[in-house]
Amino acid sequence: MTPKDFFAFAKEHNAKMVDLKFVDLLGTWQHCSYPIDTWDEETFEEGLGFDGSSIRGWQEIHCSDMLAMPDPSTAKIDPFFKEPTVSVIADIADPVTKKEYPKDPRHVAKKGVAFLKQTGIADTCFIGPEPEFFIFDEVRYEQNQHTGFYKIDSVEGAWNTARFEEPNLGYKPSFKGGYFPVSPTDTYHDLRGEMVAELQKVGIVVEAHHHEVATAGQSEIDMKYADLVSMGDQFMWYKYIIKNVARRNGKTVTFMPKPVFEDNGSGMHSHFSLWKGGKPLFAGSGYAGLSDMALHAIGGILKHAPAILAFAAPTTNSYRRLVPGFEAPVNLVMSARNRSAAVRIPMYSDSPKAKRIEFRCPDPTANGYLAWTAILQAAIDGIHNKIDPGKPLDVNIYEMSADELAKYPKTPGSLEEAINALENDYQFLLAGDVFTEDLVGQWIKWKRENELNELAFRPHPHEFALYYDC
Repeated sequence: MTPKDFFAFAKEHNAKMVDLKFVDLLGTWQHCSYPIDTWDEETFEEGLGFDGSSIRGWQEIHCSDMLAMPDPSTAKIDPFFKEPTVSVIADIADPVTKKEYPKDPRHVAKKGVAFLKQTGIADTCFIGPEPEFFIFDEVRYEQNQHTGFYKIDSVEGAWNTARFEEPNLGYKPSFKGGYFPVSPTDTYHDLRGEMVAELQKVGIVVEAHHHEVATAGQSEIDMKYADLVSMGDQFMWYKYIIKNVARRNGKTVTFMPKPVFEDNGSGMHSHFSLWKGGKPLFAGSGYAGLSDMALHAIGGILKHAPAILAFAAPTTNSYRRLVPGFEAPVNLVMSARNRSAAVRIPMYSDSPKAKRIEFRCPDPTANGYLAWTAILQAAIDGIHNKIDPGKPLDVNIYEMSADELAKYPKTPGSLEEAINALENDYQFLLAGDVFTEDLVGQWIKWKRENELNELAFRPHPHEFALYYDC
């Protein structure tokens, strides 16, 4: 879509407003709205100014001016504004040099794809994520000098089987009992269906939706795979639409990985494949029907996984999910079917087009542009250096001894470990100038100062149970 097409599209839908959206470093959409008659075709060349110092992890106050450059090809009708409004995603540029901003996550993803093409390995990186989320009826939390608590509630919560509901009809999914039940146990089929309908309106192809394992409304809606940059855009729409559909139905959605104690957390298994000239490159005669290229890509991902997870499982809460002993993919190995392995090779189809690898460690708090580009960079490194992925883990981990399990490397046990891993292993991200040292350094600085330190300073509610009467 050209700028001229953009205005024709707006006129077709009788839109009088434009909503400009861009993603910050951590993965949250920011926006500003404009009457459409204040824009013309030159707006797409000149950009629109904003204060970059007010965006997390970006500019200092003395050089705060930035430009948002709308990409007309991303135009959609926003489904949540009262007045017809065209929504458009922007790239970020420096107002002085006019160069793309190296800490703009969407620009990083574009550079990752450009580097892939430059290497000659492939021309397309396909991503197919499986984001999970919880649908709650209420959430309350507070943290100050004398109070620290959270409280969540869900009409589906297993803890509510005895609640007075006038009447309580039962049908609460039990802890770890929420996978695939029909209604009336699954009470959110229609709500997820409404979410799917809105996703389809903005052009997102949905493959399936269902209740997930946990109680309290855990759900999953799967999008069909798309190229990396397009999927980055789609993931932003995905979270925006799901949260807003929930809100207009009096519900609240969280993509926080582990909001419910002693039940499954929410992951974002990310399917990954490389293609060239319209042909898949990961099918072959090796383990699980993989090509040497695919196996070396896995080798690179497993080698760099601790550093990747600083972007792909980027919160302290992520590591409440990534704990040993459950279905969580904490073993840094590959497997054809074992869901506790960090990299799984789906075996549902023999078609070469379906051959892909599934990195199971990410969760939906990730900034998709950065997380998936980091995975791509690790795969390229593995292919270039023919990194051996090691032997697969094809046995039941619950039948293995502690000594046997100790032979396999594990994911980081905390965000601090992941950030330390990134600090010691980030050169693969810099290849092709895809990530920059400035971006990596800013990410590490932000996570330490604004997340790790802030949690370290505060007492935890459970510490009162452990230590109050010491």
